[in-house]
Amino acid sequence: MLKGGAVRRATALVAGGALLLTGVALLVLPGPGLLLVLAGLLVLSREFPGVRRYVDPVRDRALRAADDSVASPLRLAASVLAGASLLAAGVTWGLRPRLPFGGWATGSGLILSGLVLLGLLLWSLNRARQTRRAPTPATPPSRVGSGSGSGSEDTEHAVHGRPPTGAPPGDV
Repeated sequence: MLKGGAVRRATALVAGGALLLTGVALLVLPGPGLLLVLAGLLVLSREFPGVRRYVDPVRDRALRAADDSVASPLRLAASVLAGASLLAAGVTWGLRPRLPFGGWATGSGLILSGLVLLGLLLWSLNRARQTRRAPTPATPPSRVGSGSGSGSEDTEHAVHGRPPTGAPPGDV
């Protein structure tokens, strides 16, 4: 059993580390850097609990960046243009081996980056549309004036999961 656990931890370390390092590189290169950093942290946090404290701040920042990327028509157009440019550059590098680092090894990497960028852009756009369509949660009606006792007593019992004074057992 110990051997399987060690293999699982080593696999998580290699996969999470690769995602994390790739994401850090993509913070300065074209690509979804923060999302890959988040993916790497999520993989690592499953086996290494000390990493969990970094997940929420990176998740918040990555989701904010995803929302910002589709916040205006100009940003959306620029992101689509960047994805299309990566695809075109990938095909060009794949078909022209005389270019520096020419060939399908470089070309396929650029194509993959463009597809990932466009896929994440669609995901961000869909997420933003769902957020706009979601109704805002209504505040529950106040219980002040209902039943005996003060409204604060009823609220306190509702918050703590206990029935108010005079309520039948099992009624929360």
